[in-house]
Amino acid sequence: MITIQENIPLAPLTTFNIGGASKYFVSVSSQQDILEALQYVKEHRLSLFVLGGGSNILFSDDGFDGLIIKLENHDITVNGTIITTGAGAKLSEVVSYAGKHALSGVELLAGIPGSVGGAVRGNAGAFGVEIGSLVTRVICLNIKTLETNILDKETCAFAYRQSFFKTNPQWLILSVDITLMRAEGSDDLIRIARETIAKREAKHPQNLLCAGSFFMNPFVLDPKLQDEFFQDTGVRSRDGKLPAGWLIDHVDLRGKRIGGAQVSEIHPNYLINTGNATAEDILILSSIIKQRVRTQLGIELKEEAQLVGF
Repeated sequence: MITIQENIPLAPLTTFNIGGASKYFVSVSSQQDILEALQYVKEHRLSLFVLGGGSNILFSDDGFDGLIIKLENHDITVNGTIITTGAGAKLSEVVSYAGKHALSGVELLAGIPGSVGGAVRGNAGAFGVEIGSLVTRVICLNIKTLETNILDKETCAFAYRQSFFKTNPQWLILSVDITLMRAEGSDDLIRIARETIAKREAKHPQNLLCAGSFFMNPFVLDPKLQDEFFQDTGVRSRDGKLPAGWLIDHVDLRGKRIGGAQVSEIHPNYLINTGNATAEDILILSSIIKQRVRTQLGIELKEEAQLVGF
């Protein structure tokens, strides 16, 4: 039996710590809970949003005029080299679990915040590894028809920060199979995970209030800009994409502030809540960034962060 709550503050449930309250809210830990919540949505004709770990999300200052379903299905099991995890499990917990079971493949994803479901939906990645390359099966539920389906890797249609689930939001991820490789032991995997977290920390302190990377890295055709990036960093762009943070810095917006929102001084693709930022502050700041990058460089930045309730 689920318990529907009313007027629940959303800011504490996100890494941004921004946003108003949800009119209705429920935590779910099983498929039956989810079905009951969806029935409540149908009976009361409510808007619906499914919340995982709360990263890569900006809620409106006005909150959400509907039902937030918070996924709490975080069981993790292993069968050979396959880890099966509930969509609500933290990605960091899966990385730790894999390391303890001497399974290699996810250690470079260490330190990425949020849930497994959110990571799969957005094909989260870091240091050359994307979670979509490891996923072999996803069990999902159609929130409109209540049909359950099993998708293989190809059907998930993973691409850069994209997946079938992002383009077909009616499908809710229930659980994920991740196929890894057997390692000789746990020590090296745990060490690599710790070093990866340290690298992320060096790029940007992970305890600050932000959504992670706010913009996706865009494809850039301009050879002059590609060459400037190489001269500046000593590395070639990956797959024709340039880091959004480098582009933001290129148009002199590092450290730019609007109200309580600030472009990070360390990682310009992080928009930070300095303590009292509103969603409006973040939107104005992101709009300034997009306009200046478009005007000066001819490049259209697109949000990686999901905007909810606007």
